[in-house]
Amino acid sequence: MTLAPQSPERRPQERALLTEDDLVTGDAVALDLPAAGLGMRLLSGLIDVVVVVILLVVTLLVFLTAAPESDEALAWAAYIAATATVFLVVPTTVETLTRGRSLGRLALGLRTVRDDGGAISFHHAFVRALVGYVEIYATGGAVAFLTAMIHPRGKRLGDIAAGTYVIRVRVPLRTPVPIQMPPGLAAWAARADVTTIPVGLSLAVRRFLSGEVGTYTDPVRRAALAERLATNMQTYVAPGPPAGTPPEAYLAAVLATRRDRDATRLARDANLRARLTSR
Repeated sequence: MTLAPQSPERRPQERALLTEDDLVTGDAVALDLPAAGLGMRLLSGLIDVVVVVILLVVTLLVFLTAAPESDEALAWAAYIAATATVFLVVPTTVETLTRGRSLGRLALGLRTVRDDGGAISFHHAFVRALVGYVEIYATGGAVAFLTAMIHPRGKRLGDIAAGTYVIRVRVPLRTPVPIQMPPGLAAWAARADVTTIPVGLSLAVRRFLSGEVGTYTDPVRRAALAERLATNMQTYVAPGPPAGTPPEAYLAAVLATRRDRDATRLARDANLRARLTSR
């Protein structure tokens, strides 16, 4: 394999193979947080609306019963208090305490998270409830439906304003298959100097080798992508691979070597900590 000198024009974007639903941890592991589909969001929202209507009726009965019938102003105050409690206080409190859950989302295995994948706070829950009153109840859900249908992550206006979106929690766990060392490159890899590889590049190569990039099924395009990734990798590896090495084999050897060396270093550090703490 001949690696051409790397230039800024040919350097691929390290995160080109990431999707909008991938979050990357410090050890180059992509955490897939898939956004909930529109159908699941509609069903969970319908459950929540039914619960809210029942709660509103009960709350209104309690507040209006407590208010004197002869005092119209107090009755209106009771109505406003009941409305604010049901549409703002209860949803905000529930979502804050459950970290993004509601009865409908709990039933369907959904959760509201921040755009960066973290748990929502009181601020996020309050904004979602405040905007949700307008787009869901005041407009009969039309605004929320149209916004969620158009947005790539199925966000409604409340999610856009709060910086949140709804994810599916109950998804199958996919254990990645470890990248294997090509037998013919084991001797070269043992002598090679492989520095720390950037997260984006490491993840892009791993996804490419594991076949997760369905777009590149055409052999010509796949070979071109492998060559670009290999060219980008040469900055972090020395010396180069033996002449005639296929780019994919070279990439597999580099990742396997980096993984094995990191595992050895972590095991050595764990043994050292164990000896120090046992004294």
